[in-house]
Amino acid sequence: MRAPAARGETRDELRAALAAQRSVLWSVGAFSAVINLLMLAPAVYMLQVYDRVLSSGNGLTLLMLTLLVVGLYTLMAALEWLRGLLVIRLGDGLDQTLGERVYEAGFEHRLAGGPLPPGQALGDLNQVRQFLTGSAIFAFFDAPWAPLFLLVLFLFHPWLGGLALVGGGLLLALAFVNERWSRAPLKQAGEHAIRAGKVAQDQARNAEVVRALGMLPAVRRRWRLAQNAAVDGQHLASERSALITAATRGLRIALQSLMLGTGAWLALDGRITPGMMVAGSILVGRMLAPVEQLVGAWRQWANTRQAHRRLQALLAAHPTRQPGVALPAPTGRLRVEGLAVVPPGAARPTLVNLDFELEAGRILGVVGASGSGKSSLARALVGVWTPRAGKVRLDGADLAQWDRAVLGPYLGYLPQDVELFAGTVAENIARFGPVDSEKVVAAARQADVHELILRLPDGYDTKLGEGGDGLSGGQKQRVALARALYGDPVLLVLDEPNANLDENGEAALAATLRRLREAGRTVVLITHRAGVLAVTDRILALKDGAMLRFDASDKVLGNLGGRRPEPAGPSPAANGGMAYRTGFAGGGRP
Repeated sequence: MRAPAARGETRDELRAALAAQRSVLWSVGAFSAVINLLMLAPAVYMLQVYDRVLSSGNGLTLLMLTLLVVGLYTLMAALEWLRGLLVIRLGDGLDQTLGERVYEAGFEHRLAGGPLPPGQALGDLNQVRQFLTGSAIFAFFDAPWAPLFLLVLFLFHPWLGGLALVGGGLLLALAFVNERWSRAPLKQAGEHAIRAGKVAQDQARNAEVVRALGMLPAVRRRWRLAQNAAVDGQHLASERSALITAATRGLRIALQSLMLGTGAWLALDGRITPGMMVAGSILVGRMLAPVEQLVGAWRQWANTRQAHRRLQALLAAHPTRQPGVALPAPTGRLRVEGLAVVPPGAARPTLVNLDFELEAGRILGVVGASGSGKSSLARALVGVWTPRAGKVRLDGADLAQWDRAVLGPYLGYLPQDVELFAGTVAENIARFGPVDSEKVVAAARQADVHELILRLPDGYDTKLGEGGDGLSGGQKQRVALARALYGDPVLLVLDEPNANLDENGEAALAATLRRLREAGRTVVLITHRAGVLAVTDRILALKDGAMLRFDASDKVLGNLGGRRPEPAGPSPAANGGMAYRTGFAGGGRP
C-alpha cells in the first residue's frame, strides 16, 4: 500500500538533488578559488619582468621567474581539468538521482493528459545536466573572485581600480539588459517549440492515416505555424543576444586598452611602475572575463531556467508516493462504488455513479453503444485513469492504495487499441521483465497463439518493430492477449478482445474465458460482438455513461427468447458504432 507525499513535503527536488551533491560543489568551489588565485600569476610575472628583470638585466632571474610561472600554469591546467571532471560527476549524480523520478513523473503527466509531449521532461533534465557540465557554469564560480582582482587594481592606483569598477558595472548592466530582452521571446519560443514537436509526433503516430487521406499538407501547415513562431522567438532573442554579446566584447577590449593607456599615463607621471601598467591590463581582463562569459551564456542559462521551472512544476504535480503496508495477494473480488470518470483533458464525465460488485471467478460482459463509457470503465478498473469520484476496490482495497509495480502482475489488461513494443515476441508477452519461458509459452497457449508464434521467422525470438510492426492486427491482438494472461493474473480486463478475430479465433477466445473461470479468475469482457456473451456470468449495460442494467447473463439472454444477442445495424444514437438488438442501445430494458 502506498500513500502520496504530504503536501508540506512538496519541494524543489532538483535543488534537493543538487544539495545532495554539495561535496562535489564544495570541491568545485575550492578548485575555483585556487585557480583564480593562480590567475594572479601572469600579472605578478609581468610586474616582476618589467620592474626587476629589465631594470637589472639579470637573465637568471628571468629564467627562474619563467620556470616558476610555467609550473604555476601547469598546476592551473591540472586543476581546470579536475574541475571539469567534477562537474561531469555532478551531472552524472544528478541524472542518477533524478533520472528515474523524472521519467516516472513524465509518464504520469502523459497518462493524465498533460500538455507536454513525450520525452520533454527528460529533455529538460538533459538541458539542466548539460548546463551544469558545460563551461558556462564556471563563470558562476569565477565571478565571485572578481573583487579580488579589483582590490589589487585599487592597490596599484585608485584610478585603475575606479576604471575597472566602472567597466565592470557597465558589463553587468549589459548582462541585465540581455536577460530582460531575451526572457520573453525565449519563453514564447520554448512554448511554440513544444507545440511544434507535439504536432510532429501526432503526425508520426498517425502516419498511415495522414498518407492515405492526403492530410500531409494540412498537418505540415499546422507544424509550420508553430515552428515559425518558435523560430521567430529564437531569432529575436538571438539577435538581441548577439548585439549585447558584441557590445560586451568590444567594451572589454576597450577597457583593457584604456587600462593600459591610463597605466601608461600614470607611469609617465611616476605614480605607478611600468610593471603595474601591464599587470593592470591583465588583471582587468581577468576580472571582466566571467562577466563576459555570463553574457555569452545567458541564452543557455535562460533555457536552463525554463527547463528547471518545468521540471519543478512537473515533480510537484506528481509527487513521490511513500511505501506503506504491503497488502495480501488479491483473489479477484471487484467492487465499484459510485464511480465517476472524467477523461484527462475533458470537462464532462464519461461515467457517472456506477455501482456494482463482481465475485472472484466470475465473468462480466460489458455492453453498450459507442460512447457509452465502456473503455473508460476498462481504464478505471486497471487504474489507468483515476476516478473523479467513487472507488474501484480489489479485494476491498482501493486501487490507489496499491503500489503499481506490486499490483501489475495481478492484473491483465488488453486495451482496445493494441500497442506492442519494439522487442521480441517473448519480451512483449513477458511484459519486458525477466523472460520465464514456461510462463511465456503457457500464456501463449492460453491465448491460443502458440502455433501462430511458432510459424514466425524466429518463433518467440522474432523481433518486432515499433508498435508491433511485423504482425497483422489480429496477430497483435492475440499476442497482446497472451501478455494480459502472462503470470496468471487474478483480474483481467479485456476491451474488445475479439475485434480482429475470425470465427475460429472467437471460439478459441470463448474457450480461454471458460478456462479462466474454471481457474477462479475474474474477467471483465467489453465487446461489441455478441458471440461471447453466452460465456459470461453477469452483463452490465451502459448508456451515456450510466448503468442501464446489471444482472445475471442468463436472465438477460433469457429475455431475448433464448436467442443470443445479434449485432444490429448502425445506430444513430451510437455515433456510428454498432448496437445490439437487446434494447441496450435504444434505452429499453431487455
